[in-house]
Amino acid sequence: MFGKKKRRFVRVLIVEDEPLVAFDTEHFLSEEGFTVVATTDSVGEAIGYIIAPEKPDIVLVDLGLRDGSGADVAHAACAENIPVLIVSGRNPDEFDAIGIGCLSKPYKQRDLITAIDICEALTDGRKPKRLPSALRLFQHAAQ
Repeated sequence: MFGKKKRRFVRVLIVEDEPLVAFDTEHFLSEEGFTVVATTDSVGEAIGYIIAPEKPDIVLVDLGLRDGSGADVAHAACAENIPVLIVSGRNPDEFDAIGIGCLSKPYKQRDLITAIDICEALTDGRKPKRLPSALRLFQHAAQ
């Protein structure tokens, strides 16, 4: 009766260059019932997971990666119709609006779950009720 809600977005690809943030995110999402497809800090590795037969349901991507820009990962995911949530400490006005929105670092773990739920709702054509203050939706996603 009071169990966790059934999610459609279960398989998550984490693309993050900060080891502690990557570890914390992976651990937290796993504890919340998500399946972490992979955690990587490489553009090439991330794109490999995006084009694989068993695709992630959503990609969480930081913009600054060890071998390039997370924007390249976001573009690859969008080309495969995989929703993207940018997770960055940079001001969202500094980069192209790729994906659904940007969750600004530092953020609360609960805000990450809420942001993923909002991405799922928007992908399903539903309007979110409340946005965490750290989440900015891109114009095309908010319509």
